[in-house]
Amino acid sequence: MSAAPANEPTFRQSVDLMFNRAAALMDLPPGLEEKIRVCNGTYTVRFGVRLRGQIQTFTGYRAVHSEHMEPVKGGIRYASAVDQDEVEALAALMTYKCALVEAPFGGSKGGLCIDPREYDEYELEQITRRFAYELIKRDLIHPSQNVPAPDMGTGEREMAWMSDQYARMNTTDINARACVTGKPLNAGGIAGRVEATGRGVQYALREFFRHPEDVLAAGMTGGLEGKRIIVQGLGNVGYHAAKFLSEEDGALITGIIERDGALYDPKGLNVEKVRDWLIRHGGLAGYPDANSFADGAAMMESDCDILIPAALEGVVNLTNAHNIQANLILEAANGPITAGADDILRSRGVVIIPDLYANAGGVTVSYFEWVKNLSHIRFGRMQRRQEEARHQLVLDELERLDTAMGDAWNLSPSFKQKYLRGADELELVRSGLDDTMRIAYQSMREVWHGRNDVTDLRTAGFIVAIERVAKSYRAKGL
Repeated sequence: MSAAPANEPTFRQSVDLMFNRAAALMDLPPGLEEKIRVCNGTYTVRFGVRLRGQIQTFTGYRAVHSEHMEPVKGGIRYASAVDQDEVEALAALMTYKCALVEAPFGGSKGGLCIDPREYDEYELEQITRRFAYELIKRDLIHPSQNVPAPDMGTGEREMAWMSDQYARMNTTDINARACVTGKPLNAGGIAGRVEATGRGVQYALREFFRHPEDVLAAGMTGGLEGKRIIVQGLGNVGYHAAKFLSEEDGALITGIIERDGALYDPKGLNVEKVRDWLIRHGGLAGYPDANSFADGAAMMESDCDILIPAALEGVVNLTNAHNIQANLILEAANGPITAGADDILRSRGVVIIPDLYANAGGVTVSYFEWVKNLSHIRFGRMQRRQEEARHQLVLDELERLDTAMGDAWNLSPSFKQKYLRGADELELVRSGLDDTMRIAYQSMREVWHGRNDVTDLRTAGFIVAIERVAKSYRAKGL
């Protein structure tokens, strides 16, 4: 899956190298450092499903990196190149990601070696249910032990199948719906989960641009409006990030890269139109309203302010790191920059907003969904109308004063409407996500600017995360 050249470390080794760079700046006992770094265990399953008149055998994985907190959390991806090395690397990132954003989970990850495009919906359901069965019976899907979520190649549909499979096998578990997150709303999901990772990317960039000193470090000034952004990968994460940044923050999505090439428009691409074309035609080829390029990888080296790799790991590596022109890179994907490329980019002064922070919106809102499932009540149900009633009291009093003062001033109808409306689940989810991304960035920033031996956000993020995991282990008596 990685596009990195053969002379670079594997994805798993890259994660360890980045961990080691941060751990070297900390005062951890060697034994504890090793305990935090290593993957606790990986379960490999090979199972058969009768399809098209014959039995097909599939290979799947579920890695548990750290159980310093339980349940452990992490997505399940469907991809033809899934292997143990990749799953363990992603599980490790989940540990650090959860610690950084203070989601009370350990790190886990799963994968099934399959190209989902080769199977119809019924076949995928049979495969998914069998895979889930193999994991469930070993408590590798469980509300209090291991809680998967969607990842590349999976979505709400697959999570609904897994949740239902768990409920069938655990008929008396009242918390069955909490066994996975990323479910459809009508199956126990939460408003805002589908776009959560992309929304988190937006909030991460907003928080970065709230600090002029940090923006200046990336060779820029001002806010997000007008900044030229190239997005690599227009899947769920890349699409929502590009959509929100262009429609709500005034950024220009000047480049979009996909499997079959790239599009470029210096005035900004219409993200919705590109997405619609991509869905209808399966690629970018033939899109009429922009300049097309067959070599998508070369587009990442084009002039822009911000580069957002939002698809595969290893796409920025030793072969192209010297040619990247963006002053700011935000890792919306997991591991898109290899350890070697990271060294090159940092030496050139490129600021990198790292994956363990930048794409944590998904696990943050998954946390909210898990809490919702355990509490068996949607967010806002208890307090929304009471909040509106209290606001109505304030408005009634203001209007009484308004009348007493002889219409000296008036409340605008739009203010009344906005002030009166209590927050629904979606607004509460966005508020919680925004708060989480702000606080997590500030915790990294404090280390980045507060220590002379830390020169980048990735190392700062790892230091914050490792310290929190270490405290959890110490509290357990390790």
